[in-house]
Amino acid sequence: MGTSLQVIDTLSPGRNLDAYMQSVTAIPVLSAEEERSLGERLHFDGDVEAARRLVMSHLRFVVHVAKTYSGYGLPLGDLIQEGNIGLMKAVKRFDPTMGVRLVSFAVHWVKAEMHEFILRNWRIVKVATTKAQRKLFFNLRSKKKGLGWMTTDEVNSIAEDLGVDAKVVRQMEGRMASVDTAFDAPEGADDEQAAWAPAHFLEDKSADPSQQVEDSNWEQDSQRRLMSAMSDLDERSKDILARRWLSDDKATLHELAAEYEVSAERIRQLEKNAMKKIRISMEA
Repeated sequence: MGTSLQVIDTLSPGRNLDAYMQSVTAIPVLSAEEERSLGERLHFDGDVEAARRLVMSHLRFVVHVAKTYSGYGLPLGDLIQEGNIGLMKAVKRFDPTMGVRLVSFAVHWVKAEMHEFILRNWRIVKVATTKAQRKLFFNLRSKKKGLGWMTTDEVNSIAEDLGVDAKVVRQMEGRMASVDTAFDAPEGADDEQAAWAPAHFLEDKSADPSQQVEDSNWEQDSQRRLMSAMSDLDERSKDILARRWLSDDKATLHELAAEYEVSAERIRQLEKNAMKKIRISMEA
């Protein structure tokens, strides 16, 4: 293997993680003046070589951030790769005229990519979906002082810091402490063990071809009966329903009342009667 291939191999965290970390650590750190000069070349001239040097010199920083998320049970190499994506996004948007170092700007992009990766791939994605839950999820992991269960004082302290109820902190701690269940049977498992794997008894009913055909037929039949019921209405009622319910730019009662030279209450009555006729026709 040539030297160039060895360099490429060591700069891939998915191949040899130890060699990768040694390689990125050996890359010189840029001085403030060098970073500003490269940033200006990229920002004003679109210099790709300047972007490459900015990214390469900050790969060690991504490794450092990724290690702080090692407690989630996900491969460190995958976290580093996601963080590198965030780093490249930050470099692309870096403006040296703002007077801040790239590392201060990039940390938010790097962590955001890692957060999204964790939430996509860890079981907690099922229970941490809102912005408030995500904040609690990541802050709780960083604030825990040990691997054991937190004391009441620690729970109350974290709840006060994060502005949530102590009960919510306990619930999130319990969810984080539970063990993930693999969908497929473990490699090398015998027939008896494999029979208990979720892959053998969980069913995705949404992928049932017969159900999909039935749903499609039901939707087509509903549309057909709706159009048939609409055809039995007078032209004025059809126009009112179409413009009130089927049009993207929905008309108001007062607009229709002015057009048909009747009161808004009369338009509402016509709309109500037409809806009642359609409902009766479709249920017949």
